Amino acid sequence: MGFAFKSKEFTDEPEDIRLVRGANIGQGTLKWDQKRRFPAERYDEFEKYHLRPGDVVLAMDRPWIDAGLKWAVVSKDEVPALLVQRVARLRGTQTLVHEFVRYVIGSPEFEAYVQPIVTGVNVPHISGSQIEDFRFRIPPVKAQKEIASLLGTFDKLIENNRRRIEILEEMARLIYREWFVHFRFPGHEDVELVDSDPIPDGWKVRPLSAVLELAYGKALKADDRRGGDVAVYGSGGIVGWHDEALVDGPGIVVGRKGNVGAVYWSDVDFYPIDTTYFVKSEMPLSFVYHQLQTLEFIDSHAAVPGLSRDQAYSLRVVVPARGALASFDDTVSPMYELRRNLIAQNDVLTNARDLLLPRLISGEFDVSDLDLDLERVA
Repeated sequence: MGFAFKSKEFTDEPEDIRLVRGANIGQGTLKWDQKRRFPAERYDEFEKYHLRPGDVVLAMDRPWIDAGLKWAVVSKDEVPALLVQRVARLRGTQTLVHEFVRYVIGSPEFEAYVQPIVTGVNVPHISGSQIEDFRFRIPPVKAQKEIASLLGTFDKLIENNRRRIEILEEMARLIYREWFVHFRFPGHEDVELVDSDPIPDGWKVRPLSAVLELAYGKALKADDRRGGDVAVYGSGGIVGWHDEALVDGPGIVVGRKGNVGAVYWSDVDFYPIDTTYFVKSEMPLSFVYHQLQTLEFIDSHAAVPGLSRDQAYSLRVVVPARGALASFDDTVSPMYELRRNLIAQNDVLTNARDLLLPRLISGEFDVSDLDLDLERVA
């Protein structure tokens, strides 16, 4: 476990040392959107809490989110970093290589072990002794490395696809900004800017209500979600899976309660619950999706954050000419199609890896007996 670093010593200086807290731990990776740092000149005082590349970190408080365990592997780009209190560090030894440890912690068996032992009402948690009590098979070191190498190949392909997806999304965002924020769309040289804003001739400024409808999602309690391949969206993104869709994809989800104004895109049919809106519009959804992300929605509720439709509808937005909208949709649609294909590939790779993982760790499958053509899968 880590050290209880005092909040009064936290800094915002980029050269200082990042602290790995429970809030920074996702599901398999670290997240740095909520960074806390500690003075670099004091780093050597806390050698016991230094993190190394390959270390596995596990949140001990609130360890379970979105039907998954909060654990991550520290990469070489994420050190130096310090471990804080209520975060567990798991590190390999001479007989237990760290590449193998990460797959043990990410295995269904470990998740199944942790889920029923989480205790506490206000702050659900697990203890260090409970983590130490987990029992699993330890193959010879050579076999551990072979298992980790095979599973790592899946992960590298998945990560490569994920980066390609991010690049495609960034390309679409940049095109949107170039065309509809800076007004440098194809043929803009021949279009005069008019009005006081100003905007291209033939474009309009309208209330958001003229562009789209924010339709209410429908309540679906966690106990009523029957699994399946339909994503259930809350204001924080995907919160579960169901076997029946409420809305045909592609579509857009907007956070209504909790994560006010968060915008999500779904390529396929989905189920938005009652903490969200979903979008209905006659305009290309590819355009609407990016436009919504540029708007500043106001939290209209004091106790529980909430988005008022009336406030959202009153926002003024630019409505481009039909030709510019159609051209944008034609330009970004191939990007969305490639993105869908990459997501589908990652689903195949992830499912294959997750099927193999427990069988390899348990010894049911011998790595040497497997002949997988992962390049063909990808």
